[in-house]
This record gives sequence, structure tokens and C-alpha cells, in this order.
Amino acid sequence: MIPATIRRLFSIPVLFNNPVFLLALASGLIAFAVQSGEVGTSDTTHRLQSAHSFWTAEPPVFPNEYPEFGVHGRDGKLQSWYGIGQSLLMLPADIAGTYVGRLRIFAAYDGNDPTVRSILVSYSTNILLAILTSLVCFRFLRQLSFSIRQAVAGVLALMLATTHLHYTQNMMENNYIFLLTLTGFSCQYRWLRDGDRRSLLFGCGALGLNLLTRITTALDILAAALFVLLLLWFEGSRGRALWQRCRIYLATALPVYAFFGFMDRLYQYHRFGSFFNTYLAVQAREMKQRDPSLPASYPFDTPFHTGFFGPLFAPEKSIFLFDPLLILTLLLVIVAWRRFTPVVKAYQIAVFFLLLAYISFYARYTVWAGDFAWGDRYVSTAVELAVLLAVPLLLRHRIEVGRLVWSAGIALIAISTVIQIASLAFWLPLEIYQMETLGHPTFVVALRMRNIAAFALGKMDAWGLNNHAMTEDPWDYVHITTWNFLPFLLKRVGVASAWVVHLAFVVWSAALLALAGTFWRLKRVLKQIPS
Repeated sequence: MIPATIRRLFSIPVLFNNPVFLLALASGLIAFAVQSGEVGTSDTTHRLQSAHSFWTAEPPVFPNEYPEFGVHGRDGKLQSWYGIGQSLLMLPADIAGTYVGRLRIFAAYDGNDPTVRSILVSYSTNILLAILTSLVCFRFLRQLSFSIRQAVAGVLALMLATTHLHYTQNMMENNYIFLLTLTGFSCQYRWLRDGDRRSLLFGCGALGLNLLTRITTALDILAAALFVLLLLWFEGSRGRALWQRCRIYLATALPVYAFFGFMDRLYQYHRFGSFFNTYLAVQAREMKQRDPSLPASYPFDTPFHTGFFGPLFAPEKSIFLFDPLLILTLLLVIVAWRRFTPVVKAYQIAVFFLLLAYISFYARYTVWAGDFAWGDRYVSTAVELAVLLAVPLLLRHRIEVGRLVWSAGIALIAISTVIQIASLAFWLPLEIYQMETLGHPTFVVALRMRNIAAFALGKMDAWGLNNHAMTEDPWDYVHITTWNFLPFLLKRVGVASAWVVHLAFVVWSAALLALAGTFWRLKRVLKQIPS
């Protein structure tokens, strides 16, 4: 028998009057609705193949992919460039997707894109990340003393009005890194408040786990430590009291970070026979052997000013164009800084330090903007962390900041939401292929709006946007000339049975209706909560 209290807690009426449940449901439905069935980019495809190699006889890199991808490791075996983190994240879904794809019902579809395996991996992984992120984000905003309404608005702004939405569809490492970093901030802040070292240990574990995904997330670890130190300082800790808290922090954090650092090095040794190098060093050596004209500093051969100012002002990659909420954040910092609580001040300084650190670190990297990506994928996670409080702060300080700032904030929220939704419309390489003929600089966001209008009006040919010469890959051409959602992609490819395509449209439409209903219900529930 299930106890009556538990039955009441999980009853339908109770759940649909719970704003946290509705927020998680909305986040899951958003993630479901935006999926294309593909994992998004070749980078994630290669990481998925690494996951596949963990439990099958298939290699992490196929011989025909070299030299475009992969480097030689121990015993001359081709190895992937990347860390193990995202591969581990996708591993359970990869196992399930592989076996589901072998079912008799999919026999006629086997080998076609999007594969059953990639559909299951993309849907399950992205929905899970979206739900967990919404819960952690809500919890952190409540920890910072934002009201329930303000916290809900902050979560929805993250999900719909930042590049987080784009990376919910195109599954790079970004959203996973965001989740782990924010979890680290939240748990470490809880330790500051109640002294529970288990919270500190869990937060350090989340930040340490990030090291397995991308080694540069050591910067996230430093930002979290800066957040803790600044908050202690702003709240008056000095001398022995400050040192005592720092000592406990270091005694707990350093062993955890050392463990995950060792695991990363162990994976590096397994692949390349060295604890001390990175795949970049191996890749650079092989690239220089094939092309002796490369500079000695490769792959850090970009002039610093190019890679530093590019993320700020380049039309193709500017963080202000792809994440306009950053403008709102800076505006609020300027006009309302004195009204910020110590924890908000500490957080904003720490995440702006993180953003500056990422921009500076990748400034000299040969592909400083992340190459095939919507915006600058190397810094977008730090940008999302920086803008996380923008909407809650705007709501909290609405009266103090005045009508002009309020109106500008609403406009920026609307503009950013439109940009993020537009980022989902087509597969992200479309504008990158177009720039090869249109040249540079190109305002990618404006070009995406033009592509949407042209496709919706049937003007792709007339406007010169439907050029077969953009790509030599037939699959790429098919992919960039349809709406980037699973039902449309299945229809465009034309391999799946008609009844499957029709069913996909029905389910997708039902998900959109369910999302609208969830928003409506959430709005009604929030109205019943005192301000």
C-alpha cells in the first residue's frame, strides 16, 4: 500500500498546481518539440561514436575519417580529439538506441538518417538535461531570494531567450557543462549558508565532472571559488573566520578536483600513452607533419586582438547579437548595482570573470569561434551564466530602474526570444555555407531571418538562397533545405513510411499544444501565489 501522503503528493491535481512540476514539464516539452532527431553536429556525432566504441567492437574513429578527423594514439590506433564526458552522458541512450534500432519494425529503415539510434539519443539526453537544468536553475534563483514568480521567469528566459535553446536542439557539450557548473555554484552556496560539507562535496563533484567533458572548465572551478570568496568578503568575513572557511573549502574541494583531473589524465594515457599532453598537442604535431607551412604556434596562431574582439563585435559571432540578454544584464549592472544583494554582486563578478577568461583563453586558438556553430560556442555557456539573473533582477527592481529601462528590458527579452527560436529553424551550417559565396562580414542573425522568410514564402531560388553548390554533400543539402524539426526532416528525406511521417507530425503538434497548455496552467498557478 502506498501511504496516503505520497499518493496526495503525486496526485494529478497536486502536480498541476505545483509551479516547479509545471516548470519541469514545460522544459521537457520545449526540449521535445525542438528536436530534429540528429545530434546536431559532427563533433557530437564523433563523441557518440566514442561512446559506441566503449561497449562494441567498433573503433572510436573510422579509418576513412582521417585526416579530417582523429589523431593517432597508442599502437597507431586512431583516437577521437575530445574528452570522455559527453560520451559517458550519451552512453546509456546509445546502448538503448542501438538495440531499439535493431527491432524488426525498423528493418526497412536501417542505415538511414536520422537513425533510430540518433533519434533516441538526442530526444532522451536533451530532454533529461532540460528538465534537470530547469530544476537546478529554479533552486539556485530561490537560494538567491528571488520570488517564485521571478525564479520561474528566470528559468523560462534561460530556456527560451538564450542560446541554451539552440543547444537544446543541437547537442554540443554546452548545456551539459552549464548544468554541472550551475549545480556547483548552487551546492557551494548552500554550504556557505548551512555549513553542510556534503553540499560542498557534491558541488565540487559536479564541477570536477566537467573536467572530463572539456579541460578548460577548470575556469568554471576558479569562477566558483571566486564566487565563494567574494561572498564571504562582501558579508564581512575577515581574518581567522575567513581563513577557516577557506581552509574547509580547500580541504574538501582539492581532493575532488584532483580525482577528476586524474581520471581525465588516465583517459588521456589510455589513448595517447602520456599523462601530460593533450589531444591538441598530438593533433598539432600530425597537422604540422602533413603541412610544414603551419606556424610553430599552431593551433594557437590567431592574433590575440582578433580572437578577443571577435566574440564581442564580429557580425558572425558577437555574443551581443546571439544573446541580447547580455545587453540587459550590463544595463541592470550599471543602473541598479547599488541595490544588488551581496550574493548577486558576488555571482555577477564571478561569471563576468568567467566570460572574460574564456574569451581570453580562446582568443589565440586557430578556430576561436568554434567553427561550425551558432554563435561562439566556446563562450556561450559563460554568457548564459552571466545573463541568468537578468530577467529576475529586472522584475525585482522594476520600480527602481524606471520605465525606460523596463521597456528596454522587455524589448530585449522579445528580441532575444525571436533570435533563439529563429536559430532552430534550419540546420546551423546553412549560413556558414552561404558565407562562402556571400563573403565576410555577414550578419548571421539577419541572414537567418532572411532565410526563414525566403523559405516560408517559397523564395529560396529567387533570393539566391537555394544553391546546390553550397555543399558537395547531398545529405547536407537535404538537411539545410527543410525546417530543422524531426517530422519535417523525415518528410524531406523521404525514406520513412508515410504513416510514420504522419504520426510524427501528430505527436509533434500534440507536444506543442501540451506546451501551450502547460504555460497557460503555469500562469494561472503563479497568479495564485502572493508576490
